[in-house]
Amino acid sequence: MKSIASILIVDDDADDREIIIDAFMSNNSKAEYVPLGNGDALMQYLHKNKDNGLPALIMLDLNMPGKDGREALRELKSMEAFQKIPTIVFTTSSSDRDKQMAYESGANCFVTKPDTFNKLVEVTGCILKLWLPEE
Repeated sequence: MKSIASILIVDDDADDREIIIDAFMSNNSKAEYVPLGNGDALMQYLHKNKDNGLPALIMLDLNMPGKDGREALRELKSMEAFQKIPTIVFTTSSSDRDKQMAYESGANCFVTKPDTFNKLVEVTGCILKLWLPEE
């Protein structure tokens, strides 16, 4: 029996986390969604659950209190146990500097958050097709 893929949604804004999850679910996604508020919570979750299997995907905001997305990305990709987890930087930033930093730090993709829910549904649908094609 195939296990359900999990997607970690790491964003300090609880409303954004819920909207992102709603957009994924609008694409009839059957994944399990785990909302986390910052990079510290992400790393704690990964360490605590590493024996239960790795998530299929991490959606990571950059600007958060505590350990921000930049620090979490560098830490995540420096650890052999976690570096293969596909990680999408999903942020309001469209800065070339942030894009360059994300890719140099090991991000698999950099996506600027869309400004409407319909566009978010479209983007999350593309993410599912690219990163969870068997779902």
